[in-house]
Amino acid sequence: MTEPLIRLARPGDYDAIAAVVDDWWGRPILAGLPRLFLDHFHRTSLVAEGPAGLRGFLVGILSPSEPDEAYIHFVGVHPGTRGQGLARTLYERFFALAREHDRRVVSAITSPVNEASIAFHRRLGFTVGGPVPDYNGPGRTLVTFVRDL
Repeated sequence: MTEPLIRLARPGDYDAIAAVVDDWWGRPILAGLPRLFLDHFHRTSLVAEGPAGLRGFLVGILSPSEPDEAYIHFVGVHPGTRGQGLARTLYERFFALAREHDRRVVSAITSPVNEASIAFHRRLGFTVGGPVPDYNGPGRTLVTFVRDL
């Protein structure tokens, strides 16, 4: 199997991601990934492509408010590509990008029911916090992740 090519995202990648993200999650999730993320943070986001097209992506941000911090907002891997290390590779590439910009901490969040994500982040060395009630407003409990670089 050919390894996917990983590159910096471009604003035009949004349409390909939007077309598949709900299917990849098995539920409506696109509302959590508006176009503005690739319009404004494509230079800190990654896309993985293979011969069959989009295989994965990572939307990341270098915090403009916290000069030591970076944030991973959204990551997706094609269901047929899962278990092959692509998500780990995307995270490692983002960690390297964050270090290049003198960031020392990476954070992320997920839903408490997303046990696979929680386990994945633990394996990558993130500290898991929470669940934090009302993290994103009333009734929006989330689990937080923090990793020192």
